Amino acid sequence: MPPPAGVTGAQLGRRQWVYAFALVTSLFFTWGFAYGLLDVLNAHFQTVFGITKLQSTLLQLAYFGAYFVWAPFAGVFMRRLGYKKGIHIGLGLYSLGAVFFWPSAKYEKYGGFVGSTFVIGCGLSTLEVAANSYIAVLGTPQYASVRLNFSQGFQGVASFTGPLIAARWFFTGANATSLGTVQWVYLAVAGLGVALNILFYFCDLPEITEDALAREIHEVGLKADEGPFWKQYRCVFGFVAQTAYVGAQVGVASFAVNFLVDQNVGYSQSKASQLFSFCQITFTVGRFVGVVILNYIDPALLLSFYGFCCSLFALLVSQLPGYGGVGCLFALFFFESICYPCVFTLGTKNLGVHTKRGSGLIVMGVGGGAWFPPAQGGLADRANTRRSYLVPMAGYIAMTIYAVGLVIDQAVKSGFTIRNRDELSAARAAAAAVFPPTALIIDAPSGQAKDSEGSEGGEKRASDEYLEVA
Repeated sequence: MPPPAGVTGAQLGRRQWVYAFALVTSLFFTWGFAYGLLDVLNAHFQTVFGITKLQSTLLQLAYFGAYFVWAPFAGVFMRRLGYKKGIHIGLGLYSLGAVFFWPSAKYEKYGGFVGSTFVIGCGLSTLEVAANSYIAVLGTPQYASVRLNFSQGFQGVASFTGPLIAARWFFTGANATSLGTVQWVYLAVAGLGVALNILFYFCDLPEITEDALAREIHEVGLKADEGPFWKQYRCVFGFVAQTAYVGAQVGVASFAVNFLVDQNVGYSQSKASQLFSFCQITFTVGRFVGVVILNYIDPALLLSFYGFCCSLFALLVSQLPGYGGVGCLFALFFFESICYPCVFTLGTKNLGVHTKRGSGLIVMGVGGGAWFPPAQGGLADRANTRRSYLVPMAGYIAMTIYAVGLVIDQAVKSGFTIRNRDELSAARAAAAAVFPPTALIIDAPSGQAKDSEGSEGGEKRASDEYLEVA
C-alpha cells in the first residue's frame, strides 16, 4: 500500500524506495543525451552555416539561458503541484522543443534551432529541479551526494552516446555539410520524451513534501530552515558556485572538438568528436568512482580537492600544446565529475520548508552555461582555442572557494573531519544523552507518544536499513 502524502524518503519501504529511485534516475539519461548532442551540434553548425565560434555559442546561450529564466518557475510548480506533475511539464516541453528541430533542419534556419533549444532547455530545467531535488531528499542527508552522483552517472552514460552518434552520422560523407540526419535524431528524442511521459503517468511516485522534510530535521533539533529564504546562505552561495562551475563545464565541453582539432596532432573533426565522447566516458567513470569515495569522505572536503584539480588542469590545458594538452583535457573531465551533484546537495542540505525553492535556485545556476561559452568563444576567435580555457579556470576557482568555505564553516561548528558524517544521527545521539531512550515524550499537537529519538512508537526508519549501501 503506497505511503500517505507528506512522507520523507527515510519513511519509504525498501521496495518503494528502490522503485522511486530507479524511475527518477531514468530521467537523467534523457537530458544527458540531449546535452551530449548539443556540444557536437555547436561544431557541426559552424560548418553547415558558416558561422564563427562565438556565433555558434548561441545554442549554449539558449539552452542554459532557459535554465536561468525558467528554473525559478519550475521550483514554484514543484511546491504547488508536486514532483510528479512537474516531471510531466518538463517532459512535455522537452518533447515539444525536440519536434521543432524538424522544420528547423528542413528549412535550414539557425534561428529555429536556437529557439527550439530554448524550449528544450525549459523542459530540462524543470526535470532537473524535480529529479535532482527528489533524489537528494530520498534518504538521509549524509548520503545525498552519493545518491545524486550515482543517478547522474547515467546522465554521463547518455552524454557520450550523443558524440558517438555524431561521429558516425553528422560528420561523415554528405552529412558533414547537411542537416538531414539531425532532424531524424531529434524526432527520436521527442519520441523518447513522450514515452517517458506516458510511463510516469501510470506510475505511482510517492510525494515527498517540504513539511515532512522540515519535521524530520526539527525532531532532532536542527533548525537550518528557520528564517526567510534569502538568509539560507549555504544555498544562496551555492547558486553562485553552481553558476560558476556549470559555466566552466559547458565552456570546456563546447570547445573540446575545436580544441582537439587545433592541437595540430592530426585529428579530423570526426576523430575529434569521437575523442570527445571518450572524454565524456572519462567523466562518467569519474562520477561512479566518486560514488564510492563519497561514502567515506566528507562531500565539501572532496569537492574542495576536485575543484583545485579542475583549476590546475584548466590552466595546463590553456598552456600545453600537442598531446600534453589533450591528456590534461581528459584529466579535467575526470575531476569535473562530482562537482555538480556535490554543489547541489550541499546547497540544498537541510533546507526543510525551503527545499523546493532552494532546488530551483541551484538549478537556476545552470544558467552559467549561457555566459561562459560566449566569453570563451570571443577569446578563441581573438587568440586561439587553447588560450580560451583560461575562462573556465576562473569558474573552477570560484566553486573551489565555496567548497573551502563550507569546510571551514563545518569545522567551526562541528569540528574538522575527513569522514562523511551523519548529522541527523549525531543530533539524535545528543538528544539521547539528555533524554533516556526509554523515556516517552508527548507531542502536544498530535497527542502521540514518541521516544527520545523522535520516532512514533519506536518505528525503525527505512534509511537505517539500506540507505547507507545506496
